Amino acid sequence: MSHAGIAAILSFFLTGLGQIYNGQIIKGLLLMAVQAVNIALMWVLIGFLLWPIVWIYGMIDAYDVGGRRDGRIVI
Repeated sequence: MSHAGIAAILSFFLTGLGQIYNGQIIKGLLLMAVQAVNIALMWVLIGFLLWPIVWIYGMIDAYDVGGRRDGRIVI
């Protein structure tokens, strides 16, 4: 499996883990922190909207960065 696929799967299970796998440590930790805040915001319902948006962004970003690492062209 390519780096892009592994990174996307890791981000599926834990937002930011794919970024950390791709070597973007700060970005990964920041995404994890944002998701922690989103979980806390679920008490006031806004987290239910923001959590999946950040989760999907994390997977797409991890896949794109992993693809560049694999040498494929990403738009």
